[in-house]
Amino acid sequence: MKNIISIVTFVSLFMMSCNKDFIDIAPVDTVSIDALFKTDKDYNDAVVGIYGSLQDQYQDMWLFGDMRGDDSWDELVKNTAAAMDNFTINNDDNVLRDTWRNYYVTISRCNMLLARIEQADPAVVKNKDLYIGEARFIRALAYFDMVRIFGDVQMITKPITIEESYTKGRESVEKIYNEVIIPDLLDAETKLPGSYSGSDVGRATMGAAKSILGKVYMTRHEFVKAEAKLKEVTTMGYALLENYNDLFDYMQDEHHSEYIFDIEYEEGLGGEGNCFTTNFTPKNPELAEFYGVTGGQNGNNNAPPHLFEIFEPGDVRKDVTAANGHTDADGNFIPLIPTSNDVATFTKKYMVRLLTSCDSRANWKVIRYADVLLLYAEALNENGKTVEALGYLNQVRNRGGLDDLTGLSQAETRDRIYLERRFELSFEGHRWFDLVRTGRALEVMAPLGMKDYMTVFPIPLAQIQLMNDLEIFPQNTGYN
Repeated sequence: MKNIISIVTFVSLFMMSCNKDFIDIAPVDTVSIDALFKTDKDYNDAVVGIYGSLQDQYQDMWLFGDMRGDDSWDELVKNTAAAMDNFTINNDDNVLRDTWRNYYVTISRCNMLLARIEQADPAVVKNKDLYIGEARFIRALAYFDMVRIFGDVQMITKPITIEESYTKGRESVEKIYNEVIIPDLLDAETKLPGSYSGSDVGRATMGAAKSILGKVYMTRHEFVKAEAKLKEVTTMGYALLENYNDLFDYMQDEHHSEYIFDIEYEEGLGGEGNCFTTNFTPKNPELAEFYGVTGGQNGNNNAPPHLFEIFEPGDVRKDVTAANGHTDADGNFIPLIPTSNDVATFTKKYMVRLLTSCDSRANWKVIRYADVLLLYAEALNENGKTVEALGYLNQVRNRGGLDDLTGLSQAETRDRIYLERRFELSFEGHRWFDLVRTGRALEVMAPLGMKDYMTVFPIPLAQIQLMNDLEIFPQNTGYN
């Protein structure tokens, strides 16, 4: 999957609706769209192009999921990262504009494929149901991210004209969940396979659809539905890796027993790599040389002091999650010494040999099995099944080198699950969204600058100006 995305990216240029600049791709009219959608291979290429469109957006997911929360901070106080960190981001910041555009590019490509494939002959397009399932899964994921980032957004589910686009106001989060996200995932799970082989490994599976749907139900506090859906995932053959650090050893196969769905990246393929390693590696020359990171380092997404302190003694996850130095080949620990131009901490979760800036092969883990187990434990506990919930919580703790927890109340178990998600998932884009969905964001983040309306981000100013109709397309409260 990693190796074939770049081959078909050109197909995606044509997979757009004509809904003006909020999907800002220059039209190419030298090739007919009809000519692009004929054979099974044509549709397959188009689907792979949709996956490719996610690569751009997930380059910035750390800003939303990690930097906005309390378990990451911008130690050097730089530009967008600092604004995310201290709740001062402006509605004209490029990352907001690009995020809006990237997701609607993805959604538009899904809509185009779904519209074209509806009349396709199954005798010719033999994988018709599979392609529908993949497109609906990706569209659901894109809208799930959008409503968690921006709140009410435009709900576009088919190709539209420029004129129609001016009438598309923001729809409620509830409506988008009920009419797009949940139906798309329910349909996708019936059409997607349990697994793939060969170059198709990395595409969305039935397990990915069920897992994201379980997280959707958790976000909506539909704990009974979440329990049922996440239980299904626990019966599908997934398993925790024995060694936590193997999750972040990028010289090994990333599609292992704990893998459910990643955003796929690859080095050396002309733009198919990512900037995670470049962004998160300190500027310290000795450390960069030790890890083989060349082409520049930015020192972003740093572990704050309290993150080092919350880990329990013996937790093997601490070393890869939050580091303040490195151990050289002779076994000597060499601490980072902060300067005005460098940082004192970093995460090793994206540390991989890097020959060129922003060409890392490290995938972004959208959801993995440990996340599912902790969500399932949370759902069980909210449904009054605390003893059973502790069993699933303890699976994750035991892999981290920690002893079982027993005899806890429902409230105590809830708090321990929340804490365990920090141990397990820091720097994987979950902390901020966990704080918001569990209603703890303001309590935790107010001392760091959060106001009550900041559970969502501002709508990009360019979109407000483009629509020019505050009746149907207003700015989020507090950001005017």
